[in-house]
Amino acid sequence: MSLKSLIETGTKVWLDSVDPDEVRRNYERGITGATSNPIIISDILKTGAYDKQMAELMEEGLDDKAVAWRMTEQLVRDAQGVFAPVWERTGGNDGYVSFELDPLLEDAEAGPAMTERIYQYVQLGKQYGLGQTNRMIKVPATEAGLAALEQLAAAGVTINVTLIFSDRQYKAARDAIWRGAQRRRDGLAKFKSVYSIFISRVDVYTEKHVPELSDEAQGLVGILNVKELWRENQAFWRDKHLPLQQEIIFASTGAKLDWQAEDYYVEHLAGSDIMTNPPKTNDAIEKLNKRYTGQIDKMPPQAVIDEIHQKVDAAKMEQVLMEEGLKKFADPFKALLKTIAEKRSALVA
Repeated sequence: MSLKSLIETGTKVWLDSVDPDEVRRNYERGITGATSNPIIISDILKTGAYDKQMAELMEEGLDDKAVAWRMTEQLVRDAQGVFAPVWERTGGNDGYVSFELDPLLEDAEAGPAMTERIYQYVQLGKQYGLGQTNRMIKVPATEAGLAALEQLAAAGVTINVTLIFSDRQYKAARDAIWRGAQRRRDGLAKFKSVYSIFISRVDVYTEKHVPELSDEAQGLVGILNVKELWRENQAFWRDKHLPLQQEIIFASTGAKLDWQAEDYYVEHLAGSDIMTNPPKTNDAIEKLNKRYTGQIDKMPPQAVIDEIHQKVDAAKMEQVLMEEGLKKFADPFKALLKTIAEKRSALVA
């Protein structure tokens, strides 16, 4: 009942997983898309369900990194197959699966030089994105990622800009993609872009780094931030009259603070464009069996808005959260490679 109720508010719900069982189960509940990352891939491979395929790839002589990308490709492609009917039915407005590019490009210790990072984002984005109907390429809103967006959009790659925490990042990403989109050889009929704003991580940050916020404001910073960016996004695209929606993804929607209900962000953001929920968040929503109503256009009290704008340094918040985010970006891929190395020891004599 609850997920159906959430979807009825106008929110597209995507699954923060490409686990085949979870994809099928949630598709039956009305979920219309999915997203992938190295943690998700690693957890799937640890189950042993894909040992046979990995063993075959290893016997072909593929190294651990090549195996990681082949398995990612397979899992994302399989999820695309499930959501393809949604993509067809909506004319390309929904039904996507997001594919994350190499997180090691942003590795603080071993990442390549800036010009090489930009070049790799463009090349990998084209490699994994072109010719794919319902796949989005995830590019982080880093200096290198932002610098690659215009070329990718111009080439016709469908982009999901991820790791956005601030108005600065959102505007830089949106403007670059729009410049590129207007250079597309095939025009704007199939142009689609989304901007993933991370929410709960903001409130974890303010609880730790901005303890002077009042009880009324604490826990509302991430919600206010994403609602303001949602309004800005709506206003920017309104007069472009595009066939497909250019949307905000409400990401990082799982409750992270002790006092928050499991559906804290879901309830506050019902009616939003796209919500990417972890499987356990969707399970919690189903168990709660609530009726949700649209809240996306309802802002906190003005006094709370003023307090947040006064006390939260947006530039500092972005810096800290990006440092943390990039570590969470690269480390899981290293863990994925470790998982595959362990599998190799067990599978290949």
